[in-house]
Amino acid sequence: MSNLPDPIRVVQLPDGTYTYADQLPTPLQPTATPQVVHQHIHQAPPDRTVQRIALGSGIGAGTVAAGVYFGPLLVGALTAIAANLALLAFLAAVLAWGVVSVVKSIGGPDGKAAAKTLVKSRKRRR
Repeated sequence: MSNLPDPIRVVQLPDGTYTYADQLPTPLQPTATPQVVHQHIHQAPPDRTVQRIALGSGIGAGTVAAGVYFGPLLVGALTAIAANLALLAFLAAVLAWGVVSVVKSIGGPDGKAAAKTLVKSRKRRR
């Protein structure tokens, strides 16, 4: 019987509720060293100057709320579109380089002449 745990002690608090004895708060012990207080510095809230000016000029709060909501959404959408266009431009450049390389290597003298003509026409445009 010595290997059994101690029975759980339940005590009644002065307000009439019951709690486990091992969960009672411990009394504060005075410490000889001063406590170190860590200050947490958070980022400043976003600037609301535009919203304040908009409300001051007679625009309704719904319009301002829509601007607050749809503004970042619009920036995200435009960024995604720009990324897609950049990828398509890169893909077009790689494909054009591949076509020119294939025409130069396979086409023989006619292919080399066509590539030279293409290069000359590009230089004239600049």
